Amino acid sequence: MCLLLASQTSQARHAEILIDAENGNVLHEVEATQSWYPASLTKMMTLYMTFDALNNGEIHLHDTMHTSPHAARQPQSRLGLHHGERITVEEAILSLVTRSANDASVVLAEHLAVTEDNFAIRMTAKAHSMGMYNSYFMNATGLPNDWQVTTAHDMALLALKIQRNFPEYYGYFGAHSFEFKGRELNGINRFTATYEGAEGMKTGFTCNSGYNLVSSASKNGRRFIGVVLGGRTSNERYNMMINQMNHGFGGDYNVIGNLATMPTQSAGLPPHQLDCASGAAHYIEPEVRHHRHGHFHHVAKHTTSKVHHSRHHR
Repeated sequence: MCLLLASQTSQARHAEILIDAENGNVLHEVEATQSWYPASLTKMMTLYMTFDALNNGEIHLHDTMHTSPHAARQPQSRLGLHHGERITVEEAILSLVTRSANDASVVLAEHLAVTEDNFAIRMTAKAHSMGMYNSYFMNATGLPNDWQVTTAHDMALLALKIQRNFPEYYGYFGAHSFEFKGRELNGINRFTATYEGAEGMKTGFTCNSGYNLVSSASKNGRRFIGVVLGGRTSNERYNMMINQMNHGFGGDYNVIGNLATMPTQSAGLPPHQLDCASGAAHYIEPEVRHHRHGHFHHVAKHTTSKVHHSRHHR
């Protein structure tokens, strides 16, 4: 039983999509090609680039990276890295998944491409090569930039590519917490922590984007990937995701297309979803401390950090 109740009220404008991860079939979509600000869903692309570099032998999980002044200046959410402080590739991966750490995102970007700008160029090129034709990246974090846009379609495709291309690293997305310099840092993704069968993925929030979420879940031999863009509150995006997943696993949706063949022309300019006062505080995801009962285990075969990822028992 999930620990959140799906809202029965009508939703404000948003975008969403649900796909079958086995074959890419689209089961449900709302404005899936509408341009949207990705916020910290951007970090999924940063992680894709990191996993690609790991597979190619360019970097290794235990490589030590140094924090530049630019990385140390990143606003919340962050680990609080100082100029010159060291962090391993694996620690950075886990901090992006669990804490959406902007400083660690930039450390990874600079380690892979010298500058964050160079990394963003590579992100966009890689995205387009995978069929994410309506995604453009200007930074490694998802912090506000008018030119940094995506669609629900593209985020679903990115999640699918991560699952298929990097099965040995995909498990990191299920981490609920990890230990960094003697502190246990709890994750902020309530769907991953509470929904039965949830495997993980990523949250995102800025005032322009609203509350975003990419999730993957498996039950009874089926795996679905869901995307929600533009929740007006954190609870709303989780409830919208729960509704999608529940209807998918309940067999309430029919196949309406395939991710590979559905039209991808981006519709319109991204909406400015929420009216918030300016300031770094409005980039911060609300912290969640939900823990399942179960036995902790490593999330991927290469993982050696102390990672908490509870196996759900029913």
